[in-house]
Amino acid sequence: MLDKKAKGVFTIAATPFLPDGALDFDSLDRMVDAYIERGATGLTILGMMGEAGKLEADESIAVVRKVISRSRVPVVVGVSSPGFAAMTALAKQSMDAGAAGVMVAPPGNLRTDAQIIAYFQNTAEFLGDIPFVLQDFPLATSVQISPSVILKIVEDCPTCVMLKHEDWPGLEKITALRRASDAGSRRISILCGNGGMYLLEEMLRGADGAMTGFGYPEMMARVIDAFTAGDLNRARDIFDAYMPMVRYEAQPGLGLAIRKYTLAKQGVIAHPTLRKPGAALSAESISEIDAIAARQERRLEDLGLKPFS
Repeated sequence: MLDKKAKGVFTIAATPFLPDGALDFDSLDRMVDAYIERGATGLTILGMMGEAGKLEADESIAVVRKVISRSRVPVVVGVSSPGFAAMTALAKQSMDAGAAGVMVAPPGNLRTDAQIIAYFQNTAEFLGDIPFVLQDFPLATSVQISPSVILKIVEDCPTCVMLKHEDWPGLEKITALRRASDAGSRRISILCGNGGMYLLEEMLRGADGAMTGFGYPEMMARVIDAFTAGDLNRARDIFDAYMPMVRYEAQPGLGLAIRKYTLAKQGVIAHPTLRKPGAALSAESISEIDAIAARQERRLEDLGLKPFS
C-alpha cells in the first residue's frame, strides 16, 4: 500500500492507442517494461497526461488491470472525477486489482479554502481506507491550494499520504510544507510533476522524488540517483543534457503529442496516436524534436551515459 515514505520516481504513464483510437495493449505491456527498466520505482496511470478523460469506464479498468498485472512496482491510479460515485467505483476496482493507492485532483469549481478542505474531507470519507495522493496542479485545474490548506487536509485526512506537487512556481510551497513537518505536522511524501522541469530545485527543497512523465523517463531516475549519491554537479550535468527536450515538451497543448512521438521513436510504444481531440505535430515540430534528440544523445555520451533505444 502507498504510504508517506514513498520516494523515487513514479512515472506518469501515457496511454497507448492504435491509429484508429483503440487501446493498444501490446504497447502497454512494452511501455510498462520500459518504464521500469529506465528506473521507475512506481507507476501512475490514468492521469491527465494519460488521457484518462477520453476513456470509457470499462476501458479505464481494463488499462488498470493490464498495467497492474504487468508491473513489478507499485501502481497509483488517477481516479479524479466530478462526482464521488464514479471516483469511488474506479478506486475500489483499482484496489481490488492490486493498486497501491489512488490520485485525486480537485474539480475546477472550487474557489475558497473552505471548499477545497471540504472536498478532500469528503474524498477521504468516500474512499475509506484507500490511501490517496492529493494532486496539486493549478495550471490544469485552476484551483489554488495554499500550504496551510494542504496542511489542514493532511491533518484531517490520515489516508492522504502524498502530495503530487506541480504548482508553478511552487518551490516555496515545498519549503513551507517541510518546515511545517519539521515543526511537528504530519509528514507526507512529496513527489513533483511538471515534466521534471524543476526537479533538482525541488529535491533540494525537500521533495522525495518525481511523479511525472517525460519522453525520456530515465532522466528522472538518473538525476535523482546522482543527487542521492551526493554528486550534485553530476546531477546538474545530467539534467542539463535533457533540459532542452524537457523545455520543448513543456509546451501547453502540445506536450503530450511530443512525448508520444519520442516514445514511439524509441520503440516504447508502436504509435504516437492521441485520442481525439488531440494536437498533431507539424513537420517543422518533428524536425525540431529530432534535432534536440540528436544533441541530447551526444551530450549523454559525453557524460558516459547510453541513451535507451
